[in-house]
Amino acid sequence: MKITYHRKGNYLFPNLTVSEDEPEVIGKYGMLRKPYLRENHPSWYTSMTLTGKLNRHLTEIEKSAQEMMETLMPKLLQKYPAPDKSEDQLKWVAHMNNLTAMAEEVVLTELVYNRFTT
Repeated sequence: MKITYHRKGNYLFPNLTVSEDEPEVIGKYGMLRKPYLRENHPSWYTSMTLTGKLNRHLTEIEKSAQEMMETLMPKLLQKYPAPDKSEDQLKWVAHMNNLTAMAEEVVLTELVYNRFTT
């Protein structure tokens, strides 16, 4: 492994770059995870940034969160059946929004704002 240097005054500095693959689209949950790590676990955030693992981690969080949402919604619908959409559409929308909020609360608690998720 050959390391190149550049001179600044009397000092030589190594030419270091972090090679990071082009990340997939990081969605809502990945973007919520990033400031959580930066504010609550700065050493972990810095380490992942310097090693080029941050975007991969955020992408994994996003995928896991989406999968969890897709799993939770049918279970919540089974436990709390929705009213008939054709009879009262606003009641159905309100019910579905409540179920989505319940599922998101679980996802945020267990994945996004959980220290031990890697």
